[in-house]
Amino acid sequence: MKSLEELKKLRDESIKNIEMRNTDKDVRVVVGMATCGISAGARPVLATFVEEVAKRNLNNVSVVQTGCIGMCTYEPIVEIYAPGKEKVTYIHVDSEKAKRIVSEHLANNRVVVEYTIGSEN
Repeated sequence: MKSLEELKKLRDESIKNIEMRNTDKDVRVVVGMATCGISAGARPVLATFVEEVAKRNLNNVSVVQTGCIGMCTYEPIVEIYAPGKEKVTYIHVDSEKAKRIVSEHLANNRVVVEYTIGSEN
């Protein structure tokens, strides 16, 4: 830190990240972050969701992590919960898939069916 402005910027970014984890929001993005998920690449997936949701100012979306979802062979797994809708489970998610999920599902309410469980070949 070299200035008070840098400190303020860091504080504002931290507040945004904390606010994004508020579970009272309408839509929840849950990333499996147990050992199996982390070893399959869930850390960059979580980071991508946080960055993309913030970049698009999707204020009704919270991004949270959870432990093992129970389907280790499908990791990284991301589940999306929205009020009045069925849970959507995305499997084998990477950063590029996460960006598309944010742009299509979270921003435009279109499930990316080819990334969901049951659609794998």
